[in-house]
Amino acid sequence: MTAASTSTGAGRWHALRPWLGVAVRLGLAAVWLFAGATKVGDLPASGRAVNAYQVMPYDLATVIGAALPFVELALGVLLLAGLATRLVAGVSAALLVVFIAGIASAWARGLAIDCGCFGSGGQLAAGQAPTYLPEILRDLGFLALAGFLLIWPRTPFALDGWLAGEPPVEDEDE
Repeated sequence: MTAASTSTGAGRWHALRPWLGVAVRLGLAAVWLFAGATKVGDLPASGRAVNAYQVMPYDLATVIGAALPFVELALGVLLLAGLATRLVAGVSAALLVVFIAGIASAWARGLAIDCGCFGSGGQLAAGQAPTYLPEILRDLGFLALAGFLLIWPRTPFALDGWLAGEPPVEDEDE
């Protein structure tokens, strides 16, 4: 590989990265907004979904289940606006690691539950099989999006840079 081709590749990445960041930020925002919106209308069901993992007392599970949709909606709104992007990406990553660990734990313990990630969740009906591997792989993909934003939080059309009075992302030196 020549220096010119390496420089051209770096130049393309420098030009593409901010726009890829917008897609990542908006994609992860959509995930959180959808996840929160599917649960916020039935908070008791969200609590039952958390309780189905059998890792904490019922009362704590119902409180966490009731709060979780609001946390997800807040993360989605903040990412949509591009506000506190690195912090939100970090919280997103931490939450996704907890979700992945919870699903893996349920799988390892032989529980037959729906993860409740995008709906009510809870115990599966007789004859229904859990889909743990696709759920874990999906959440690993979302974790990769959060990781991207942890490394490159500045994106066009985000309030972060505008509030800080910083130049547009395209003009920054990396």
